[in-house]
Amino acid sequence: MNKKICCVNDMPGVGKIALAAMIPILSAKGISVTCLPTALVSNTLDFGKFEILDTSDYMDKTIDVWKELGFTFDCISTGFMVNPQQVRLVEKLIHNQKKENLLVVVDPIMGDEGHLYNGMSEENVKIMRELSAHADILLPNFTEACYLTSHFYKNNMTLKDANQLIDKCRQLGAKSVVITSAKINDHNCVIGYDHLKDDFFTIDFQLIQARFPGTGDIFSAVLIGEVLNGRNLHDAAFKAMNVVSELIKENLDKKEKFLGISIEEFIKEGRL
Repeated sequence: MNKKICCVNDMPGVGKIALAAMIPILSAKGISVTCLPTALVSNTLDFGKFEILDTSDYMDKTIDVWKELGFTFDCISTGFMVNPQQVRLVEKLIHNQKKENLLVVVDPIMGDEGHLYNGMSEENVKIMRELSAHADILLPNFTEACYLTSHFYKNNMTLKDANQLIDKCRQLGAKSVVITSAKINDHNCVIGYDHLKDDFFTIDFQLIQARFPGTGDIFSAVLIGEVLNGRNLHDAAFKAMNVVSELIKENLDKKEKFLGISIEEFIKEGRL
């Protein structure tokens, strides 16, 4: 039987980010996807002008309906959160699940490249700290990990710094941690800790000088799909990193990068 996931994230009108990126990737991996939108977003925030519709009331009522209908999931993954109330709603959604071995994955979407995204504030950081306490797997990028822990390391860390940053993320309550966009001793890498194996790991990658919104969502979707299909965290992160790298290379000539990465052909060819 296919594994079932509930993705709690925003739905964009324009742009291959958030739910628009995660749904097709997870579906292609044989995962049955249910969505709980935290917001309807007119377009990717990179355009500088956008409209966001807070769907908290809808979320609350939907969670109640799902409880009455007895809907259960193998995994709940979270992304963009609009306000503190949505953390309570996610907690309610988790609490309603009677299924053993529920996997909770938190992607604390709020910033990159040393700063918060357009429209993000310290309130968003606080929200994500609270949500991180529920994570079986926490998936911040380097910038988000620094904001979550209030420890701002130099972008070029030592291995000791990297492990310390992971430990500080775990002190928030997260069990396993995977941090993307890190740099250790001049090597770009993904760093992580797998609580099931009690093992720290680093995965080097070659940095490609291009920026696309949604790469974190693609990374999360691939990693989650791999974990739900039985891979360990290191191998799942390695696969996710390679997929993102290949997709960036294949989209380098795309003129409108604010729309995100085109994933349709990649999925059609079965390369996930």
